[in-house]
Amino acid sequence: MNARPIIIDTDPGQDDAIAILTALASPELDVLGITCVAGNVPLALTVKNARMLCELAGKPDQPVYVGCSRPMVRTLVTAEHVHGKTGLDGPELPEPTMALADEHAVDFIVDTLRNHPEPVTLCPVGPLTNIAMAIVKDPSIVENIREIVLMGGAWKEGGNITPAAEFNIYVDPHAAHTVFTCGAPIVAHSLDVTHLALMTDEWIESIRALGTAVGVASAEMLAFYERFDEEKYGSNGGPLHDPNVIAYLLEPELYSGKHVAVTIETGSEQTMGQTTVDWWNVTDVEANCLWISGVDADGFYRVLSERLGRYPLT
Repeated sequence: MNARPIIIDTDPGQDDAIAILTALASPELDVLGITCVAGNVPLALTVKNARMLCELAGKPDQPVYVGCSRPMVRTLVTAEHVHGKTGLDGPELPEPTMALADEHAVDFIVDTLRNHPEPVTLCPVGPLTNIAMAIVKDPSIVENIREIVLMGGAWKEGGNITPAAEFNIYVDPHAAHTVFTCGAPIVAHSLDVTHLALMTDEWIESIRALGTAVGVASAEMLAFYERFDEEKYGSNGGPLHDPNVIAYLLEPELYSGKHVAVTIETGSEQTMGQTTVDWWNVTDVEANCLWISGVDADGFYRVLSERLGRYPLT
């Protein structure tokens, strides 16, 4: 069976890091490119972090592209209070030496979708700026999108950056509106599902115990990252958001959800970036999204453990 072609659009971010490392250890996925966007930290750091992760994974030839440095309309909001000043606080990773791809991320997305011989899955795990700008540049590319499988949004859980909004959607709500109305199939992993699968200290230590460079660095990243959510929610462990996108591609049977209409608030400062989910079909808005609402948490962490465990000791 041929590997599924994907583009990972990302703003690493410790949870982005685990998503990237999981994908790069999965031969079922053909990572055509990693496109970087400003989000958790400014663009210069997300680009640096993506290259450090590729080198950590032993993939210095993985193409990494520089994308948009700010949202389409609004001023950039970042999340150093969660991820630390580098975005990957925790481990001491060496400075990257691999070169960046020459093409801009938006142009790469457009060119790939225009020319790839089979439909491509887009995997945005940060603000949706790059994806939206590609659609604005050439709306015809939607025809060659197999799915947009994203991490973003909140409904039952409420927001994690404002009472109404999840961070990725809040940072660039206008981009999110563009993506959710583009006509491509969308699968959304929101806080509603990521908060059902919390990390535990025992699981993090099991990743450290792999004894590999990837395992130790991942554990150090996650131990740093987890402390914020444990303090915020008072829980024993925190959600690991972005890897759900990759786990879904590998084992979709771990997840359940419902096709619904999702709209993005772009007009009200109080509810900016809110994802309104028409779960009970009370409007005449056509369903545009598979909203994931359930996950086999043990299965999710099994997938991550197994893929992170594929990296060699040296």
